[in-house]
Amino acid sequence: MSRGVFMSKKGSLDQLRNIGIMAHIDAGKTTTTERILYYTGVVHRIGEVDDGAAMMDWMQQEKERGITITSAAISTTWKKNQINIIDTPGHVDFTVEVERSLRVLDGSVAIFCAVGGVEPQSETVWRQADHYHIPRIAYINKMDRLGADFDKAVASISEKLGAKPVPIQIPMGSEDSFSGIVDLIQMKSLVWKSDTLGAEFEEVDIPQEFLARAKHYRAHLLESVAEVDDDLMMKYLEGEEITAEEIQRVLRESTLKNDLVPVLCGSAIKNIGVQPLLDAVINYLPSPLDVPAVTGENPFTKKIESRAARDDEPFSALAFKIVSDSYVGKLVFFRVYSGTLSAGQQVYNVNSDKKERIGRILRMSSNKREDIQEARTGDILAAVGLRFTKTGHSLCDIKKPIILETMDFPEPVISVAIEPKTKGDQERLVESLGRLAEEDPTFRVRTNEETDQMVISGMGELHLDILVTRLLNEFKVKANIGKPQVSFKETICKKVRLTEVFERQSPGGKRQYAKVVLEVEPNPGKGVEFENRIVKEKLIPKMFFPAIEAGVMDGTFSGPNAGYMIIDVKVSLVSAEYIEEESSDITFRAAASIGVRNAIGKADPIMLEPIVNVEVVVPEENLGDVMGGLNSRSGKIKGIKPKKGVQVIDATVPLRHMFGYATDLRSMTQGRATHTMQFSHYEQIAQDLKDSFLVGY
Repeated sequence: MSRGVFMSKKGSLDQLRNIGIMAHIDAGKTTTTERILYYTGVVHRIGEVDDGAAMMDWMQQEKERGITITSAAISTTWKKNQINIIDTPGHVDFTVEVERSLRVLDGSVAIFCAVGGVEPQSETVWRQADHYHIPRIAYINKMDRLGADFDKAVASISEKLGAKPVPIQIPMGSEDSFSGIVDLIQMKSLVWKSDTLGAEFEEVDIPQEFLARAKHYRAHLLESVAEVDDDLMMKYLEGEEITAEEIQRVLRESTLKNDLVPVLCGSAIKNIGVQPLLDAVINYLPSPLDVPAVTGENPFTKKIESRAARDDEPFSALAFKIVSDSYVGKLVFFRVYSGTLSAGQQVYNVNSDKKERIGRILRMSSNKREDIQEARTGDILAAVGLRFTKTGHSLCDIKKPIILETMDFPEPVISVAIEPKTKGDQERLVESLGRLAEEDPTFRVRTNEETDQMVISGMGELHLDILVTRLLNEFKVKANIGKPQVSFKETICKKVRLTEVFERQSPGGKRQYAKVVLEVEPNPGKGVEFENRIVKEKLIPKMFFPAIEAGVMDGTFSGPNAGYMIIDVKVSLVSAEYIEEESSDITFRAAASIGVRNAIGKADPIMLEPIVNVEVVVPEENLGDVMGGLNSRSGKIKGIKPKKGVQVIDATVPLRHMFGYATDLRSMTQGRATHTMQFSHYEQIAQDLKDSFLVGY
């Protein structure tokens, strides 16, 4: 084992940190994580992303593309504290990896580029962290880059994220002159030794040229902590000295409440600032004891119960990630919220209503595995042997069941057709697609009923490209792949009430009957919802209600315009009628399904297409060409903001017009412009485009 990697499991929970590293693509997440692993002794050589040698980017696709695709977990120690780290992707196509990681983490380090500040995907992951109430610290990275501006980066955190950033460090210089950092709590400067790859640094007096700036920021720090603590406010107003310990105490309390965000800085690639970042993780981010006890519903009593972060509580855990491992098979990553778990023990999967036996428990270091015999409260580990467990499932003590809050995943927006090259490849293709779909909740597989063609869907061109490449190279599947197509949706514009009577005479002579009265209405932004509005309990037996709801969902699977999935529709069961001996689950399911389809057809159904937010960073001289290019793609320019030497265009564009845009943009600007794109919303397709566009699409 590497030097000092894991603390004893007898260590206190207050010495454990479960954190994520999150940011926009190319802000330096993986580079920073690689330095953390080096300085904490997990590795003895720094792995570089550009060389394809980063430990956290272990997938072949990650090495080749130089980006993080899947969240990787690893454990290390720093000053007798255990830190479980998940390095998350920064590309918008892999937002789900951030979502499910944040669900099981207690704190996070948000990394921002000193040049770009808050960028689109960093804003997205910040909102995700807000949803889960994750305390954060900010690290302004790349202070050595041309155009680095610490003040602007900090200001963008306040302006774009609505947070209250409080610098506890400032850089000494920037760009080529960046030489170290000033610690505003201790009022000392830290200078790293280049001959030790940043492993050693000196604490010295603040150079005179940075002293005035340091005092200015120190005053801001003292004001910030005094504002949130009455005792410090009194000391501050009376001119008494506020100690470093008091500053750290209040900063920690405020960070845990998400009132303040401590801001640090450095340059991971230059090996500057990583050790103080580790100190900040320990000082300001929560242990499992600092977060509220997890709550969930008892599936039998329907009562809300809680599980405190203690080993003597009943076992409870959440499965947050599935990985197909070529050596051990299906790996299920899970976070233990309470209790303990031993290898070989049985647990209860509440979601699948199955008992599962834990074959092996593994501590993962990226793609490396270490067998351990016991999992304890706060651990993030992987298990082998779970057959019925999927992402978001709750695992618990058989005698003390609890369903923990699960995760919601967005619908995919891009699809491609796929077919095996030979009949012999059919079975391998179906099996491999099933494994990929099990790993990735945003990857969907379905069969087009009209063409009998298999269709796979994902979150973007890059997402699908990587999945297809894995299918061909990793799973050795021989298949033909179609061109990417947009995943359109359908919805309705008005409320309609409809009565559907299902009557059939079966071959054996038995009559089948069911009657339902349904109401469909627009349900903007809320997906498909079903409401049972029957107040007379004896109108039909309760046992038919699940079948009716299932039929409603069947009826919204494809719309009347072009067979795309229905969204944002509320279906209410207003009335129903049955005949004993003639009505059954099957008849009511059929009546509901047919009734919903007929009602939707009368409710002014319309086609919807996905609209994406596009941000383009372009040199001044190419601004006109790029704007013209966006306009030609039916884009709407929302705004243009100047940055150092460039212009930033903010626009919305129909996704169907964005295929091949990266190539066109490179050609238009000689490779000098960059763009990011993320899903925004669905919007009605213009009627004059509807017929001509859908033909052959």
